[in-house]
Amino acid sequence: MSVARSAASPSPRDTPPDADYPAPRMQDLSAFEVPADFRGKPGWYVQLWWIADALLFRPSPQVLYGWRRALLRWFGARVGDGAIIRPSARITYPWKVSIGEHAWVGDDVTLYSLGPIEIGAHAVVSQRSYICAGDHDYRRRNFPIRGRAVRIGAQAWVATDVFVAPGVTIGEGAVVGARSTVLRDLPPRMVCYGYPAVAVRPRECLDAGHEPN
Repeated sequence: MSVARSAASPSPRDTPPDADYPAPRMQDLSAFEVPADFRGKPGWYVQLWWIADALLFRPSPQVLYGWRRALLRWFGARVGDGAIIRPSARITYPWKVSIGEHAWVGDDVTLYSLGPIEIGAHAVVSQRSYICAGDHDYRRRNFPIRGRAVRIGAQAWVATDVFVAPGVTIGEGAVVGARSTVLRDLPPRMVCYGYPAVAVRPRECLDAGHEPN
């Protein structure tokens, strides 16, 4: 004869081994550590950049593009002549960033440079776009942080409010439509958009045959 289980007594299957966490535990952040050489510079240098960013870069008048180029170079960035970088742009680690000549980095752009970020000559990253060169390996319980390079080819245009995922390459001359999410590589000289962004049609050049000297 079976005995009915009381409604107040949960089944053993309903009670996890640790009441605070699901079983099996998928991540344990108490074990998380930033590798010693991950940032690429010692901690005091990183703090010095963040102070310089807050006091010298972000408050600078918009027209002082040369000043911001020089400041980024002082902190190890490779910045080409004529590059236009707005003062509201956020750059995590300049020494991991390369910006080609006459490239544009717009208002409120984030260059989350946990890994290398390369922006080619004459490329445009428009306002509020987020270029993410780092993530975590969610397959491991200690949730290790990783830097993964992002490359935006010369003459490409990343339009407003685009998210570019870690490890992605955007081809030379490509266009990425506003508010797209780029999760994988995009081919050169194509118009791309969507979630996830895909190549839709070739990019036209109405001035073909009339190249400047």
